[in-house]
Amino acid sequence: MRTVNVVNHPNSKFNAFTLFQHNDKQSQRNLALLEQLQTTLDVKRLIDIFAVEVAKYIDFTGIYFKHSDINATARGSRQAKSERQFELKINDQFLGIITYAINMPISMTNHQVLTELHQLLVNPLNNAIRYHQAMQLAMQDGLTLLGNRRSFDEQIKRTMAQATRRHTRAGLILCDLNKFKAINDSFGHVVGDNVLVHFATALRKSVRDTDCIFRFGGDEFAIIVADASEQSLAAIEHRIYHAMPQDALLAKYNVTSSLGLAFMNKADNPTSFFHRADTALYSQKMNIPPTLSVVTKELV
Repeated sequence: MRTVNVVNHPNSKFNAFTLFQHNDKQSQRNLALLEQLQTTLDVKRLIDIFAVEVAKYIDFTGIYFKHSDINATARGSRQAKSERQFELKINDQFLGIITYAINMPISMTNHQVLTELHQLLVNPLNNAIRYHQAMQLAMQDGLTLLGNRRSFDEQIKRTMAQATRRHTRAGLILCDLNKFKAINDSFGHVVGDNVLVHFATALRKSVRDTDCIFRFGGDEFAIIVADASEQSLAAIEHRIYHAMPQDALLAKYNVTSSLGLAFMNKADNPTSFFHRADTALYSQKMNIPPTLSVVTKELV
């Protein structure tokens, strides 16, 4: 069973001193919590800090925060018999929903305590969400909304490290469009931009949910494939070639693509891994074969 309460923090009328109109001990606790909450812009860390304080008043088994752009779960959270939800707002603007997994009802006294604690949480939480959104924009290609080169550089390191730990294979597919400059020159940059957006859509349709797609700029794209195999890379390659002529705009301008595929090996760093995929892309682009390329075996 879920009960939803609305907690609105009227920021314009907010006076921090009203949060500490308690006995000295409680005031010190509130001030200490507020200071801790102001030490991080990580939403997950904020929820963890907040959970420690809430545990002094509420018997819960889990705390969950949900926002349209980000979710966070307090460390050690698990399910309970019921849930109690609070909708957090600032100046009537929706911030998110915080959910408590509980095995017994929250008393009126502790409900009031939660309301006051939420008032301490909402501003640091709002700052963390805005920071997260800004970072997401900094890591995103503005035209296609794919990850950009900076995002790729970070993700390739994470994927390679994960593959090493798990003894799995990481795959990399580099893509670019054949004769894209001619499309721009003949039909203009508006058409060229639309081609890039539609190609990005074709890539999205061709990969798994666990795969990551990036645009470096121009007509250069990359796909990082975790837990890769010859079959998975070949399947993605096949789906890309199949998706492009199915797209009306790409078909109208006879857009084709070249792909370069590589597997990470034990000696690779991000630069060498990328270089081998780039070499494979260059080789295919020079030949532009009509059939799928052969995925060579490069053991992890």
